[in-house]
Amino acid sequence: MTLKARAAFCLASALVLAAPGWADGNAGAYLAGRTAFLESDFPEASRYFSQALVQDPKNIELMENAILSYVSQGDIDHALAIARRLNGLEGGDQIANIVLLTDAVRAGDFDRALKLVATDSSVGPLVDGLAKAWVLVGQGKMSAALDGFRDVSKQPGMKGFGLFHQALALALVGDLESAEKLLSGKSGADIPPTRRSILARVEVLSQLERNDEALELIRSTFGNQLDPALEEMVARLEAGESLPMTTIRSVSDGLAEVYFSVAGALRGEANDGYTLLYSRLAEFLRPDHVDAILLNAQLLENLGQFEQATKAYDRIPRDDPAFLSAELGRAEALRRAGNVDASIEVLQQLGKTFPDRASVHTALGDTYRRLKKYADAAEAYDRAIALFDKPEVAQWSLFYRRGISRERIDRWNEAEADFRRALELQPDQPQVLNYLGYSFVEMGTNLEEALDMIERAVAGRPNDGYITDSLGWVLYRLGQYDAAVGHMERAAELMPVDPIINDHLGDVYWAVGRKREAEFQWNRALSFEPEEDDARRIRRKIEVGLDRVLEEEGAEPLALAHDD
Repeated sequence: MTLKARAAFCLASALVLAAPGWADGNAGAYLAGRTAFLESDFPEASRYFSQALVQDPKNIELMENAILSYVSQGDIDHALAIARRLNGLEGGDQIANIVLLTDAVRAGDFDRALKLVATDSSVGPLVDGLAKAWVLVGQGKMSAALDGFRDVSKQPGMKGFGLFHQALALALVGDLESAEKLLSGKSGADIPPTRRSILARVEVLSQLERNDEALELIRSTFGNQLDPALEEMVARLEAGESLPMTTIRSVSDGLAEVYFSVAGALRGEANDGYTLLYSRLAEFLRPDHVDAILLNAQLLENLGQFEQATKAYDRIPRDDPAFLSAELGRAEALRRAGNVDASIEVLQQLGKTFPDRASVHTALGDTYRRLKKYADAAEAYDRAIALFDKPEVAQWSLFYRRGISRERIDRWNEAEADFRRALELQPDQPQVLNYLGYSFVEMGTNLEEALDMIERAVAGRPNDGYITDSLGWVLYRLGQYDAAVGHMERAAELMPVDPIINDHLGDVYWAVGRKREAEFQWNRALSFEPEEDDARRIRRKIEVGLDRVLEEEGAEPLALAHDD
């Protein structure tokens, strides 16, 4: 088990997997709570587990599940009340222990916190080691604390965590030179360059009256496209201001950073529900931890809890530099929840408030494009692209998306220009090569160039079913039927339930005389519910064959399809 997996397991292991032998009424509440928890409906889960606890107030398993549910929904106060009861019964429990530790540190009761860290119900070596070191900082035992951070650094896979928190602790007590030495890597060991570690170093440099170095660090790390928070920092640094140490202001902030560090490490490696437990505790300790709030919202989105995600985004104040990011996230959560009109309204308002932000117009364009409102999408992308004096490589996708929108509203010349501009910025981009090449194939023009483009796209993404289908289809349109078969079969292997790919494979089979297999593929394509116009054409091919359908459509017969 990896370090990240162990960290996730240790905190979440209290979740029981089978109902104990309770009376039917209580078992029903437990099972309803468990179902709600597995569906990430944490408010419902906590309600049902609490109902069950009324009937069985000393049931340890129910308490553990109730604590998990309350922490997951961000209601740490209710989790604390149950954790205190459980701690009194058991004398130690992992999930109760971390909640009680969090409360003790927030209250500044470091003696109680140290006893909790020293219990047998440890959370794991990373959290325990860092938490104990921070508690020692709170007790004023800096030498012992630094030893604790170093001990964490010596454990496999934990070096970066230990060094970063050691640097934060040094900064907190005013030893900025030592903090900078660690953050810069001049101590002989590098700290992973996360956003949090970079901004901590920027603040340390500014405190040391080295604003020029701080500015260079921001520009070399983040480039020219800065978000509002970074822009504000740059403006203050350029004005000669000394940035305050906001990354770390207290021991409570230190433990919050421990939880956030673990959540960041777990993200994408462990279940989002487990990761959420840590980021929720980070926000509880430090309610202004914007990065933790945004992470909570994103995790809730991933879990399909869009209403809870929207509430999380709402917690970012309007005057916070992260407000724009939060509103973009809220718009996406509303869209995914099916509230498309509200999503568009949020983005339109952002467009008025932040007219010079390409990300806002791009998000609006993406939303319109998903709704197949291609004219509106193209206009939104126009506004985004107009904000760039000289597009950089990263802007290839904007031209690509605008090209798609223009192609869908029959503005082909402009669409083609966008696709070619995208390829100037990113010459071998598979999506663009495939889309432009496939469009040429469908129009029956530039087939040799289309073949070259799609072959390059396949080379870039050999396991992409749609791109492999495009290669088979261009060979088919060129009359190279035998060569097309293998690529079409490969595409159908990669995407076996796609109606278009199965339809295309049927056409290729028909072209090489494998007519029974062609009819089988067309029937498969119908079973995957294609668009009605496509379904009608497929049914007609099954009835009379591809040759007759091409004749009815006024197209050239297969044998002549590749002739000029």
